[in-house]
Amino acid sequence: MITDPKLLDVMQELMQREPIFHRSEFGTTRLDFERMTDAMFWEVGASGRRYSREYILDVLEQRSANPTDDSWEAKDFHCIEIAADNYLVTYTLLQGERMTRRSTIWRRSGLDWKIVYHQGTVIIDR
Repeated sequence: MITDPKLLDVMQELMQREPIFHRSEFGTTRLDFERMTDAMFWEVGASGRRYSREYILDVLEQRSANPTDDSWEAKDFHCIEIAADNYLVTYTLLQGERMTRRSTIWRRSGLDWKIVYHQGTVIIDR
């Protein structure tokens, strides 16, 4: 997949924010995570379970209180505009032996970005 050259600046900006909730420069507190997410945010995890914004905020708050060293590599980014100021970013995330495909819908909100939806799918066959 090739990202439209008109979207390369947007993709670069959003690549700096992925994987979501793992970039301390964008915040580490519950309030920071609330600001990052749209009020209607929800997620489908690699398990296939659906998670509400409130549940994710609770998990992130607990993770911030007990940080761990998390190594990962994000690659193969692609970006498309799915509606005015709404973008779908897809990429592959490597976390040790675990590989997932990730999808995030981002909404430009003034000068900032809001996460509307996120999904991770484990890759079984490489």
